[in-house]
Amino acid sequence: MPASAITPLILESLRDPSAYPVQTRTVELIQTHISWLFLTDTHVYKLKKPVNFGFLDFSTLDLRRFYCYEELRLNRRLCPDIYEQVIALRETDAGAAFVGNGKVIEYAVMMKRLPADRMLDRLVDSGRISAEEIQIVARKISTFHSNAATSPHISEFGSLEQILFNWRENFEQTLQFRTSTLPAAVCETIRTYVETFTDSHRTLFADRIENGYIRECDGDIHLGNICLLNGTAYIFDCIEFNERFRYSDTAADIAFLLMDLDFHRRPNLADAALSAYIAASGDTNSAKLITFYKVYRAFVRGKVESLRLQDAGITQEERTAAEKRAISYFRLAQGYCMRSRLPPTLFITCGTMGCGKSTLADQLAFELGLATYNSDTIRKQLAGVPPETAIHVSFGKGLYSKEMSHRTYRQLERLADNELASGHSVVVDAGFGTSAERVVFARLAASHHAEFIILFVQCDPDEQRRRLRERTSRTVSVSDGREELLDHQKRLFEPPDNSEGAIELISTSGASEHALNTVYERLLRP
Repeated sequence: MPASAITPLILESLRDPSAYPVQTRTVELIQTHISWLFLTDTHVYKLKKPVNFGFLDFSTLDLRRFYCYEELRLNRRLCPDIYEQVIALRETDAGAAFVGNGKVIEYAVMMKRLPADRMLDRLVDSGRISAEEIQIVARKISTFHSNAATSPHISEFGSLEQILFNWRENFEQTLQFRTSTLPAAVCETIRTYVETFTDSHRTLFADRIENGYIRECDGDIHLGNICLLNGTAYIFDCIEFNERFRYSDTAADIAFLLMDLDFHRRPNLADAALSAYIAASGDTNSAKLITFYKVYRAFVRGKVESLRLQDAGITQEERTAAEKRAISYFRLAQGYCMRSRLPPTLFITCGTMGCGKSTLADQLAFELGLATYNSDTIRKQLAGVPPETAIHVSFGKGLYSKEMSHRTYRQLERLADNELASGHSVVVDAGFGTSAERVVFARLAASHHAEFIILFVQCDPDEQRRRLRERTSRTVSVSDGREELLDHQKRLFEPPDNSEGAIELISTSGASEHALNTVYERLLRP
């Protein structure tokens, strides 16, 4: 990292409320891979770290000052009342402060603080956001795009050559993560998709330039950069450090929001946002590029989270979370690439309690954008019981009687039938411990000319029992599986054989996030 005037002592001195021009009682420090952000009661003061990642260069004071002013200028397009000024950080006897007449040692962007509980990522994760509200955001982006600058120079950044340059850079900069967050097989799937898509859509990319859709965009429209307050969307923290990432197709800009909604498990909101955006902008052709640009946005987020792992200043807890996010973003990018190649497929899980069926089904649904139906949830819905209500009964009794299980599987069959009839693949997450039930769903798939894949999930016995004990100790769980019921279930369990359909045997004993790759290989096998 290049030399910087920002030392641990200075960072500590900036925790003092007296270091700020607007009175505050508290100061909180948050770090990203490129910034230090000091949050006071009413404002945020953002210092740029002296880093140089190639695509971003904050290595000198002059560069950091320049990009502070660029950040102010560019973000005022969408948040004119939020971004106030560039402010100097000065030397003091106590370390440093944003007040006084001492020597200037750094520059920061000073902005009003928006309420954390109204940030879109929190609203989405807590379920406190409606389709109508997300459409407010989409329409604001559409208006912003219609007024965004364009020129022959800006249009050059929509060329296929520039797009492929960006992708080559991404692949080169992530080579170092092949043994961690981005395995070679995942990267190769993405690379193949990019090459195939760009080669077969050359005319579409040329038309986007010709029709004026390459503009000075935001470049970083993800949920954490949006605040929804009093019916108004505040979109902040755009890309100021590299015009190559800001000058882009407007479809690439809106795709970031849509991808992040998918990442947060709300594809329904992504659909609502895209519909509102197209209706407001009239840009119907953007839909042809959305998946391509979702791949790009997910890949870049995976890269950013991976780069964060190199920051010595983050805690182990932050490191673990960043690694998990990076893997998930890269896997989502791979999933987008798979979707167009996936034939209509009915996936069912198969295995005993605690083996990891639901985790696997959830990951599959996330990566491929599929509807998933869980037997525990459906069973309780049929009984009029809230899904997370614990039901502790003897094996095969009460809510888990043969009659109730029959009703549950018939409802799962109806739900899967609806998805397949609409041309969609679907995941049914249940034990499927008998051949008879699996045959019913195999016939259902055949009736829709769909592929049928049994995800036979197994786990190390000791690990399986540990998971069940841990589940029992939780306050909330949809599943009622308990260790004392496992032996009963295993005695009655009928393992699938090849006469029932395509079986993919998956071990979930380890923590591998890439267990689904064997499933994808089967689906794409000639």
